[in-house]
Amino acid sequence: MSEVLNVALAALSAKLPNGFSSVAKFVLEGEGSIIADPDGVRLGDDEADVTLTASPETFKGILEGDVNPTMAFMTGKLKIDGAMGLAMQLGSALS
Repeated sequence: MSEVLNVALAALSAKLPNGFSSVAKFVLEGEGSIIADPDGVRLGDDEADVTLTASPETFKGILEGDVNPTMAFMTGKLKIDGAMGLAMQLGSALS
């Protein structure tokens, strides 16, 4: 597992200590993916209700609070596939 995924996994686990009510996948381009579901946060590439895809730098900015998830989406730095309502819930949880 890459250091980028280790850092992202730790940051997401801290932001979502109780997991997520549905299944969300975070795809870090060129690195891998992380799943957040009712069981917690872990590495994985499972089917998801919503998938968020971005560069590792964009995800790092979102998790550190330097990048607004909505603005990242509006400028094309964050791609969302699936349930937009769930993506909005994640955006609130990660901010």
